[in-house]
Amino acid sequence: MIRQAHIRHNWKYPTILLCIYGFFSTVRPLEPFLIPFLTGPDKNLTTEQVNNQIFPVWTYSYLSVLVPVFLLTDWLRYMPVVVFQCVMLFITPAVLLWTASVPAMQAMQFFCGVVTASDVAYFSYIYSVIDLKRYRKATSYSRSVQLLGYTVGSVLGQLLVSFDLMSYNNILVFTLVLTAIALLTSFFLPMPQKSMFFHRKRGRQTAAEQSNTINASLEDGGGEMVESGEGEPDAENLEESIVTQSCGQVLLQLWRDFRHCYSSRQLLYWSVWWAMATCGYNQTVNYVQVLWEHVQPSQNFSIYNGGVEAVSNLLSAATAYGIGFTEVRWEEWGELALGGFSGLSAASLFLMTFTGNIWVCYSGYIIFKSLYMTLITIAMYQIAADLSMERYALVFGSNTFGALALQTIITSVVVDSRGLGLAIIPQFTVYSSYFLVISVVFLLRGLFNKDETPGSEEHRF
Repeated sequence: MIRQAHIRHNWKYPTILLCIYGFFSTVRPLEPFLIPFLTGPDKNLTTEQVNNQIFPVWTYSYLSVLVPVFLLTDWLRYMPVVVFQCVMLFITPAVLLWTASVPAMQAMQFFCGVVTASDVAYFSYIYSVIDLKRYRKATSYSRSVQLLGYTVGSVLGQLLVSFDLMSYNNILVFTLVLTAIALLTSFFLPMPQKSMFFHRKRGRQTAAEQSNTINASLEDGGGEMVESGEGEPDAENLEESIVTQSCGQVLLQLWRDFRHCYSSRQLLYWSVWWAMATCGYNQTVNYVQVLWEHVQPSQNFSIYNGGVEAVSNLLSAATAYGIGFTEVRWEEWGELALGGFSGLSAASLFLMTFTGNIWVCYSGYIIFKSLYMTLITIAMYQIAADLSMERYALVFGSNTFGALALQTIITSVVVDSRGLGLAIIPQFTVYSSYFLVISVVFLLRGLFNKDETPGSEEHRF
């Protein structure tokens, strides 16, 4: 416990380790070239098999494990799930490297879904081992290093493929080495003593309870709680400050918080957009390589996929970062912005779908991704503005679950071979129309909202 207090004081140690893990776990040079690899001579799968039988498994697995992983992450206090995520991440390229059948590729997609669901451990871990005043810096570092990892992976893959420095199989071996570094790093992460729901700090219950506890401690001679000259609690009292709750208590509290949060109409509207737009974004990103292959089947153009992903990541980061410097009353103009920019997203998708020029298709994708990242940044800020960390985590998880539920419906009906099993052009026509519907709904809602009296709803969390 003394060691834990020291780690919390020296916040750089766990932050640096987590950033090293985040970087090496996201450098995936083959990812922009997954479709050419699967449909090429290495695996010899058809585009229909990849599109209608293999890729849908990711959506189903992600949805099925999201809630259990969310609860287990908190109960196990993050660090074991970070290690588990990296093990799954190591298995994924291994399966991709040494197997070639459709069932094996479906298993690979299942492991990818588990890895994605386990991201909650990566993003939540740092908050349990550092002080509140360090949250903003640590969050910035951990998220930025992931973006850096994705960008480096895309650029590295582009260079390796463009200059024919490595075969696809050798790139997978290289990815295994990078993942092994991340796995080794994860073992050195300090084990947290608290979590947001199952192992909570007693002081988080209410301010009044915290004040009463401190006063009672002082009246009983509790001045010994603070070590001489150090200002750190001793091991015994630090241990007593952690309250472990049962699963029933946690679920009941989550339900109460859920009802309280979504009783706000403003939060509800922003969350509906979050879930709907994230669903469409995930579908687009998951299947865009299939569209690129259709627009330009020549292997000479697929070698630019890595560069396109790198540019889209950097431009998305720049636009999302720039939002922080805009002076806009998003509570007043946000819904009109969501509707207007969703309309631009729909236009970009229609352009990508019906163009015969690969460069126009690439440009449409970059614009679409940048628009989504800008809007999701606004939505996250608006939702998080008045929420505690625990309630924000709940809303984040609930919105993600809603997005996955919608995505599962669309995948099972539109993409899956057991449903309509549409080809890629009809698929993207559906996605484009889907964003058009989002645009119309939120534009109408924004216009209607302008007629309401500003500040008519006050809802504090």
